[in-house]
Amino acid sequence: MTATAHLYEIFIRAPRERVWQALVDPDDTVQYFHGTRFDSSFEVGAPFHNVVVDGERLAVDGIVETCSPPHRLAITWHVNYDPEMAAEPPGRVEWTLTPANDDGSVTRVTLRHGDLALSPKTWAHVKLGWVAILDSLKSLLETGTPLPAVDDDVTDTDAGVIEGNWHRAQAVTANNSVWEYLDGRDHSADDADELLQRAYAAAYHWRRATGSTAVNLARASWLVSRSHAVLGHGDVALHHADRSAQFVERAGGEAADFDHAYAHEARARALACVGRRDEALDAYRAAEAVEVADEQDRSIFDGDLQAEPWFGLDR
Repeated sequence: MTATAHLYEIFIRAPRERVWQALVDPDDTVQYFHGTRFDSSFEVGAPFHNVVVDGERLAVDGIVETCSPPHRLAITWHVNYDPEMAAEPPGRVEWTLTPANDDGSVTRVTLRHGDLALSPKTWAHVKLGWVAILDSLKSLLETGTPLPAVDDDVTDTDAGVIEGNWHRAQAVTANNSVWEYLDGRDHSADDADELLQRAYAAAYHWRRATGSTAVNLARASWLVSRSHAVLGHGDVALHHADRSAQFVERAGGEAADFDHAYAHEARARALACVGRRDEALDAYRAAEAVEVADEQDRSIFDGDLQAEPWFGLDR
């Protein structure tokens, strides 16, 4: 599953002072870092350049954000060796070195390359690149010889799919988190803000997610409608209930039986909220009448149908 960062950990049989030296000494980096050297004073705020020794070409530039020898080094990381990646915003690379045993002869190296949400091309390209670099660093420090050149090319990865997978992960997380606030509580102003922000975040990400269909959009609209309804925002709840029904219709045979039931339920609740009781009751009866074949699905729907608020609707 795609995320906004890569995180790697490795154990190296070397004291962390030696590992730190390998991170900042250009004579070391040129051996394990794809034939490039690090060029920086490594003072906080200083520029950082990763330079290809053959031809002195600039591979990466950035700014040193944190430098605490021999423990932590953080640098903004802007790729220059590919035009598409160069057009993406910079990420952030952070190294953390921690002794992994009592005598300090083994170092735990943690590498995090983050801030990549808007840089899918870079995300894809560095995914295996960092593995090769870390393994080559380990080989250099433990055997005296870095790895030979390896194939870490993942440039055939579709950046659009990567971004879509990230949106899908965010949609699932936001969707599930909404239910923490649909627990029957009396919502404070802060609770109401949090509820709506989560519901709209889920809808935003579902619209952009890999594999998203009209069914996903119907369920996202239903969740937004339900969130507004429990807050008493009847007109807005009705708008999103109608959108949910439209998406269910668009989905055709892909929509589950319970999707139709929920579309009626959302409209009934919103109509009750705005005081259109006769119409609300008709929609409620329509929701009840939908045949949901699976017993568990039916049980879940019945629970949601009975949950308040119904704004005094005589059911």
